[in-house]
Amino acid sequence: MAKPKKGDTVVIAGTRKGLFLFHSKDRRTWRSGGPFFKGDTVRHAILDPRDGKTLYAAVTSEHWGAVVARSTDFGATWKIGEEGPRFSKESGLSVTRIWQIQAGQDGDLYVGTEPAGLFRSTDGGETWASVDALNYYPGREEWPPGAGGLGLHTILPYPGDPKRMLIGISSAGIFGTNDGGASWRNMDAGIRSFVEGETNKETAATCVHKMARDAKDPALVYQQNHIGVYRRARGEDAWTRIEKGLPLNPAYKAPFGFPLVAHPHDRGTAYVAPLEGDGNRVMPDGAMAIYRTANGGKSWAKLTKGLPQKDAWFTVLRDAMRADALDPAGLYTGTTTGQIYASRDEGDSWRLMADHLPQVQCVETGIVGSA
Repeated sequence: MAKPKKGDTVVIAGTRKGLFLFHSKDRRTWRSGGPFFKGDTVRHAILDPRDGKTLYAAVTSEHWGAVVARSTDFGATWKIGEEGPRFSKESGLSVTRIWQIQAGQDGDLYVGTEPAGLFRSTDGGETWASVDALNYYPGREEWPPGAGGLGLHTILPYPGDPKRMLIGISSAGIFGTNDGGASWRNMDAGIRSFVEGETNKETAATCVHKMARDAKDPALVYQQNHIGVYRRARGEDAWTRIEKGLPLNPAYKAPFGFPLVAHPHDRGTAYVAPLEGDGNRVMPDGAMAIYRTANGGKSWAKLTKGLPQKDAWFTVLRDAMRADALDPAGLYTGTTTGQIYASRDEGDSWRLMADHLPQVQCVETGIVGSA
């Protein structure tokens, strides 16, 4: 593909059969490249926001296993680190997949793995160190896996404070640290239990699907759970439901879905992609819709303009929806049937950006920095 230029918007799509890159100057016309890592699953990939030119990809390779690959020339060449993330031999655990890559506030790089683990790299992915206090958390042997495995799929650094971080594990729940990972606490209070009418205590395990920090107040976090949609602010001792206007899963009388995205600029604005339910993980009635709140979850608006309203029997996975950082913000949503839909106006209208891709595992965005 033609090399992206400084200032271009980049959209990265990790799929069941390789990695695809798209770039555009105006978000109207897109150029594409790939697939890279043909035949391999790329569960997550990012353009490092610190330099705008380094790509990191979490690749599950039949030859190399679960590895992090990096490129500084937009896919022309890739390099695999000296060693991948590993648990101790004594633990009996072995990394099978990498679910998440995230640039930390401390200048380091982090990955979340399956089985659930958090690892830190101080050398751009060449080597990895275990965050032991989480990886060998007391009682982890009782953590229940989700349907897709016991994966650490969400890493949320705290802007401006390298000691604070939230992580999400399906389905062990939500954990937070305020001391750079030296200690962790469970943060599941207020989330519905799978037992009707009950809510969880702080120490209970829940199936968090995705979390995002509010653009203006990073202490305010939105969450899509297996059972419902929530928010939690600094000082609150439990999660609060924010579900008015969202379609409900009949089994739990609560919204069900995977991704959740916060608006990059506006306080109180976030997006979800509800599904019919955990028993049938497709768009309700086969009609695709993204829902947006502009008031912190007090109400939600249904967005459908340009999205397929017939025979849309697909899923949007937990990392397959993202916003870019432009104004107005762009939104990008990938499907399990290989489409990417894009919006240049904050979700008010959509158009098909890419089609006939393999199953989309993740969508990420970035802006090209120095070449």
